[in-house]
Amino acid sequence: LIIHTEFVPPRQTVSAVFYVEVLTRLRKRIACVRPAIVNNWQLHHDNVPGHTAFHVEEYLAQHKVATLPQPPYSPDLAPPDFFLFPRIKSMLKGKHHASVEALQEAMMMELNSIPVQVFLEAYENWKTRWQQCVDVEGCYFEKF
Repeated sequence: LIIHTEFVPPRQTVSAVFYVEVLTRLRKRIACVRPAIVNNWQLHHDNVPGHTAFHVEEYLAQHKVATLPQPPYSPDLAPPDFFLFPRIKSMLKGKHHASVEALQEAMMMELNSIPVQVFLEAYENWKTRWQQCVDVEGCYFEKF
């Protein structure tokens, strides 16, 4: 179910230019591993400047990548925030890694150990969270 993973290089800022490079690699990866959806996938990313910059929006429009809007101040709407990051953090908590590469390897092992069913449940949870944001018309709320 994981299509593409990528670590941000040390001291690299996630600028619009860098993010377009990542999106380009993601599009190529989708074409290789999921050709059936290559022209029909959607992207949900948050509102950080590197994701919302004109250069990124222009790239996504040029390649006809549909994006789902991220309501401002929405609590943990993106799956990495409510599902993936907490899971990886708890799996790696208290463990020492001798190098960045060793940490990245441990993270990949943890990612690959997550069953497909758990990802599908996270997707259903995401849809529920998204609907709650729609129901309150984008207004802020604390808990899901």
